[in-house]
Amino acid sequence: ALRRFKRTCRKAGVLAEARKHEHYEKPSVRRKKKSEAARKRKYR
Repeated sequence: ALRRFKRTCRKAGVLAEARKHEHYEKPSVRRKKKSEAARKRKYR
């Protein structure tokens, strides 16, 4: 089960990467998004 989970995560990650690189965003914006995502993860 864990392996399947990892595989789906990798696929989702790849898709997210492709989407992220469609339009470049400034590093500051990216950092903000990352911290927000981390906060969401932490307090779920």
